[in-house]
Amino acid sequence: MAAPRRAGAGTLWLAGWLLVLPVSEARAQGASKEARGRVVDRVVAIIEGRVLSLSELEFEARVALVQRGGVQALDAPLDEETLRGALELVINQRVQVLNADRLQAFPAEPSEVEARLESFRARIGGPAALARFLARGDVDLEGLKAVLARGLRAERVLDSRIRLRAQVGETEIRRYYEQHSADYPADYETVRDVIREKLFRERYAALAVEELAQVRASAQVRRVAPFTREAKR
Repeated sequence: MAAPRRAGAGTLWLAGWLLVLPVSEARAQGASKEARGRVVDRVVAIIEGRVLSLSELEFEARVALVQRGGVQALDAPLDEETLRGALELVINQRVQVLNADRLQAFPAEPSEVEARLESFRARIGGPAALARFLARGDVDLEGLKAVLARGLRAERVLDSRIRLRAQVGETEIRRYYEQHSADYPADYETVRDVIREKLFRERYAALAVEELAQVRASAQVRRVAPFTREAKR
């Protein structure tokens, strides 16, 4: 039986590594003035021989946070915990896309990238806000499109590998309903789709963790201080 078609479709970039959290107002205000004043760029990771700089990481972290609704991340300082989570996200995306590049697979259609760009522009308040965001990050529009396209492709790669395995059968749904009947006072037919969606998302997330761990195990990735420690899972 087919799984819900759109389950996970827009949030696969965080399905496996639930690490990148919106920057709360308290955390943003608590960041040190020294961190705000640093203008030094440096290498934070080498991914399959390709360098990832701190400025790239910060920009991509802000993009990801805004996509999750954390619009305050546009100009708020990002603390180490947030950057560490973002680093895991960026590494996962880049490794998946590099593997797809080798196979010439999972391209991002220009129309799809434009749709994501339009959504991002709307989230941050329109063309003027987007221009200010790009100027602060010293990134042009094509650079933002590249980040959005990479995220789109990474989602698609992951989805292709685990969606079928994440499907939930009628027997599983019925069993869950019977075991948690107190949580579902309505009859089975009324809540079946809700339970199916819940179980599908839970299985999808678990499979994403496993899949990304396997992908990373075969990749050559080296973090550079201060991000040499593995992110907490």
